[in-house]
Amino acid sequence: MQKTIKKQISYIIFICSIACFSQQANPLILEKEYESQQRWVDSIYNRMTLKEKVGQLFMVDVFSSKSKQETDKIHKLIEDFSIGGIIFSKGGPQRQAKLTNEYQQLSKIPLLIGMDAEWGLAMRLDSTKAFPWNMTLGAIQDNSLVEETGKQIAKHCKRLGVHVNFAPVVDINTNPKNPIIGNRSFGEDKDNVTAKSLAFMKGMQTEGILSSAKHFPGHGDTDSDSHKTLPTISFDEHRIDSIELYPYKTLINEGLSSVMTAHLNIPSLEPRSGYPSSISENVVTKLLKDSLNFNGLIITDALNMKGASDFKSPGDIDLAAFLAGNDILLISENVPLASQKIVSAYYSGAITEERLAHSVRKILFAKYKVGLHKYKEVEAAYLTEELNSIGNEVLHEKLVENSLTVIKNDQAILPVKNLNLKKIAYVSLGDDSGDIFYEEMNKYTQVDWIKGAQLSDIIEKLKAYNYVIVGLHKSNANPWKDYKFTDKELVWLYEIARLNNTVLSVFSMPYAVLDLQTTANFKGILMAYQNSKTAQQKAAQLLFGAIEATGRLPVSLGEDFPEGTGYDTKSLKRLSYGIPESVGMNSYKLKRIDSIVEITLSEKMAPGLQLIVARKGKVIFDKSYGYHTYDQTRKVKSSDIYDLASLTKILATLPVTMELTDKGVISLDSKVGSLLPSFVGSNKEHITIRSMLSHYARLKAWIPFYIKTLDTVTSKPDKKYYTNKASEEFGIKVANNLYLRNDMKDSLMLRIKESELRDRLSYKYSDLPYYLMKSYIENYYGSSLAEITQEHFYAPLGANNTGYLPLNRFDKKRITPTENDTSFRYQVIHGYVHDQGAAMFGGVGGHAGLFANANDVTKIMQMYLNKGYYGGKQYIRQEIFDQFNTCTYCDRRVRRGVGFDKPQLGSSGPTCGCISMESFGHSGFTGTLTWADPEEEIVFVFLSNRTFPNAENRKLIYNNIRSEIQRVIYEAIDY
Repeated sequence: MQKTIKKQISYIIFICSIACFSQQANPLILEKEYESQQRWVDSIYNRMTLKEKVGQLFMVDVFSSKSKQETDKIHKLIEDFSIGGIIFSKGGPQRQAKLTNEYQQLSKIPLLIGMDAEWGLAMRLDSTKAFPWNMTLGAIQDNSLVEETGKQIAKHCKRLGVHVNFAPVVDINTNPKNPIIGNRSFGEDKDNVTAKSLAFMKGMQTEGILSSAKHFPGHGDTDSDSHKTLPTISFDEHRIDSIELYPYKTLINEGLSSVMTAHLNIPSLEPRSGYPSSISENVVTKLLKDSLNFNGLIITDALNMKGASDFKSPGDIDLAAFLAGNDILLISENVPLASQKIVSAYYSGAITEERLAHSVRKILFAKYKVGLHKYKEVEAAYLTEELNSIGNEVLHEKLVENSLTVIKNDQAILPVKNLNLKKIAYVSLGDDSGDIFYEEMNKYTQVDWIKGAQLSDIIEKLKAYNYVIVGLHKSNANPWKDYKFTDKELVWLYEIARLNNTVLSVFSMPYAVLDLQTTANFKGILMAYQNSKTAQQKAAQLLFGAIEATGRLPVSLGEDFPEGTGYDTKSLKRLSYGIPESVGMNSYKLKRIDSIVEITLSEKMAPGLQLIVARKGKVIFDKSYGYHTYDQTRKVKSSDIYDLASLTKILATLPVTMELTDKGVISLDSKVGSLLPSFVGSNKEHITIRSMLSHYARLKAWIPFYIKTLDTVTSKPDKKYYTNKASEEFGIKVANNLYLRNDMKDSLMLRIKESELRDRLSYKYSDLPYYLMKSYIENYYGSSLAEITQEHFYAPLGANNTGYLPLNRFDKKRITPTENDTSFRYQVIHGYVHDQGAAMFGGVGGHAGLFANANDVTKIMQMYLNKGYYGGKQYIRQEIFDQFNTCTYCDRRVRRGVGFDKPQLGSSGPTCGCISMESFGHSGFTGTLTWADPEEEIVFVFLSNRTFPNAENRKLIYNNIRSEIQRVIYEAIDY
């Protein structure tokens, strides 16, 4: 007896201690419309029968996925019992919209429509957007993003005719073994959970959707599921006040619309043993309504859940819930019986008119607040499209980027630096796919997926690598899916980490890490939280320094990783990949590119192409179109490789020239005679680098060297110069089974030296300066330009698909052919340089010979946009780059920079004419172009093989396809 009295006194003190926390104004009242709201509520209430009033208390569940026979059962509940609302469960948006309109039309009093849309409508509906789970959001430091999430979900609810979203979950997940909350919680820290819940609530309520904090008074520290049983909360009142109730106090003070009461056994709050909190007057009325002064709607959790339904029979549980102080009875198992019992209680005096009016009028006030006094049916047209707007993806991208959390980073192993020194392997664990993660990593450098049936197989293969990335990929289907390592995976993981420099990326609930007995051998650990497409993409981008890590761990993972753990990483300014709208571009307008390309292909201007647009360091358009050839046997893929033709000038010779200028080895005023002593005394001795790379040096456009090596009778390669087999004398490979005499390189350079200069000094585009610069560069370094560019630029940039002589490195199937040559080599040019002069130098030219895919070209151009910086390395100082990107002779009608092409000075030229004069780029004979604009921070790459099968096909050029696509890009800039 004394123990019971002490317990009651303790409970009274507990209630008094929190009473001062909330003096909440009624969150269901619209202050500016109060009189109108009051009149509408009175007009409805005063003409309702008792049965209709009782009916308003019920919100019944509907699955739009079920048969018409099932969904039609709701008609009787509406017509005979005047139910107050519907909670929609599984189904689809179009079906739900149809049913909503159907039910609303039947109902004399508009129905309050609710849904569980904690992470969006996709929690219940197909064909809708799933935003990250709360645990993921809990890692974000910028709560305005969480508010934006609440706002976006509310917009979706409103569009579908939903008025109350049963969210946010404000449970503080202090128990890692919690089977039902877990990922649905913002974490274990009460301040973080409160801040995130408040932001989410404000976002929803700003859009006119009622929020519902759940599961009162707190379901975060249970190890059982109230859907299946009655969980027990064994803590005393002080603990519940200081932890579980903490978010509710703040949210109530800030205008929380509704609270959902949980089915829990809480001995410290309800003395009756095993008595569910959802039907406890002590919890619902005395604690929530009186002590916390909550005036919003109080809604039970589903009354068909075992935590409630096992305690009382249908009808009795509903009555008990209402008597406890709940306003809305959610998912009653038997509405007719429950209605009858509540009506009987009314007539017996157990329920007063005042008590009934209190709840019914609150429900009506809520209906007015959400606009049901002027109800409009849900418009079905464009519903799915509007629920899946591009804005969803932009927000999702931001949320995932900001959630990623590095919890271990020994020796700054993240992000990956010095790609030229890394050989990277990837090992996938878990029961879900890591394909997207793998593909995204390979946009940065070569990453090999290591597989094996036995651990020994994996270990043996990993010996060839010095950097191992392990991904744990678990199902992203819902937040309750299994998230743990298997015992076998743990054994494998320990051994991999023991023997290798290992980074673990966890695409699962963070509690998976708790199963690791030690993390000592891991150099880095990244928490990605979910295995969504976006999470895999952004995790790869973070690992390679395209984006920064800013997230913080929302839960504790043992002593080594307490809640709040997180290391910031800095961007290395590598390219990221994402959505046009995230950088102020318009996806809809960019679709016009597809139309232009469709014409390009159908009119046979080129058999296929790759096209990339990047802005502000982010690739936002990356597509491959068509085929390698017109016979359409092989589709173009993003990994396929094109002959870049004259793009070689600015992607190979020019960066090395800038590098040497940066080192002070040469300057723009260095003269040919000083670079190439053999040219002293020639008519080119005093030509400067500046003038010749600006194409203002009187040099001829090109010299068709190959013509003089053809047989004068057959017009085929003369046997004096060529043979079909390599030998000591014939070692220059020009094409398949075609070798040039070794001494011809000197002869070709002699022809350049002795070539006449043009009579008049004026602009004339010329290949010859690049023969000269290549010769100088190779003499200076004592190595081939192919090796120099690979070592100095492409390897450290991660441009692994770029280089000369592609057949030495790549499968021929990946390379697009350029021409069926019927005038020199008499074969299909496939994997060999198209340009005849570069071919006669063994495929390595200063003006041509480079092969690459569009992604790699974008990397190099982005390095230029970054003023010589990329991937954590300064390749060229900014001031040096600026010297080369200067139109020195613009006053003489020469548009060119030093090496770079520049926008036209008149009406015609290489660009759309809609681009800044700071921009720069180059085009190539085979149908290529790349252009970068510092002003708008745009990189445009267009690669095609328009020369196949015949180089005389100039339709791509005549129709200005590349510049017209560029125009579309600029017209797609929104801001």
